[in-house]
Amino acid sequence: MPRVKQAFVLGAGIGERLKPLTEQLPKPLVPVFHRPLITYAFDHLMAAGVSRLVVNTHHIPEAYAKAFPDQCYHGTPIQFRNESPVRLETAGGIANVHDLLGNEPFIVYNGDILTDLPLQPLLTEHRENGNLITLVLRSHGPSLHIAFDPQRGLVTDIRNKLGTGDEGKYLFTGIYACDPAIHDWITPGKVESVIPIFLNMIRAGAKLGAVVIDEGSWWDLGSRTAYLSAHSALNGMYAPAIDPAAQIEGGAVLRGINVVGAGALIEAGAQLEDSIVWPGGKVARGSILKRCIVRSGMTASGTAEDVDF
Repeated sequence: MPRVKQAFVLGAGIGERLKPLTEQLPKPLVPVFHRPLITYAFDHLMAAGVSRLVVNTHHIPEAYAKAFPDQCYHGTPIQFRNESPVRLETAGGIANVHDLLGNEPFIVYNGDILTDLPLQPLLTEHRENGNLITLVLRSHGPSLHIAFDPQRGLVTDIRNKLGTGDEGKYLFTGIYACDPAIHDWITPGKVESVIPIFLNMIRAGAKLGAVVIDEGSWWDLGSRTAYLSAHSALNGMYAPAIDPAAQIEGGAVLRGINVVGAGALIEAGAQLEDSIVWPGGKVARGSILKRCIVRSGMTASGTAEDVDF
């Protein structure tokens, strides 16, 4: 099996749970430590040897053109494919980029996760065992729904949908390697999740494999609680919490872990606690914010707790 040199990063998410943050940006472009979330996926993949990126878009597609005007990231080309007018879900999204991926293996990577787990075990497992699909699993986390037989290296059920009696003990990370033969299992133009495809593979005896990788950290940033928690837990790992190009006026007080982006302004007398101010956001003089998020171009004022501006 050839080495995996390309990846399909899912960028079409609407981000309902993150509103109003996603009214301004697609979920994968929401800033994390001052830069788009999806760029962490790009870095992760490129470090593992990926040299070509494909990204699907749907919600506010023009934001991707603004974020990546040259359609590349640190020299690695990105091909965008917009899904319009209907978002095709995961399997439909894969089918929609068949022509871009060609007949080579690829990694699928959810655009709303933040992780530094090692990818080499995935690539090794996928190559050496000749799987059609190889999922990255973790043995702990918020949603343990994958049934996996470590002896055979195969996924045996998902949420007991196949009636095996096993509800699952592993978390699906949203990262998986695919043989190009996956295209034989999915229907172009059909709105469909990849989970029913996985279940069909298990029923048919196709090799739906997996590897358990518990090293590193893994975050699903689909909710504001997770978004805030990740910033707190990962503070200092990726970038300074306060961007050097942010302006903090005299008399402003910052308590806890606050992340303030480039061009943001915290006016005199403002008080922030465990809050995030996006690049270009503003906190007005004398404001008191606790666990708040201030978007780019927005001004937060008054006293607020757990509010998004």
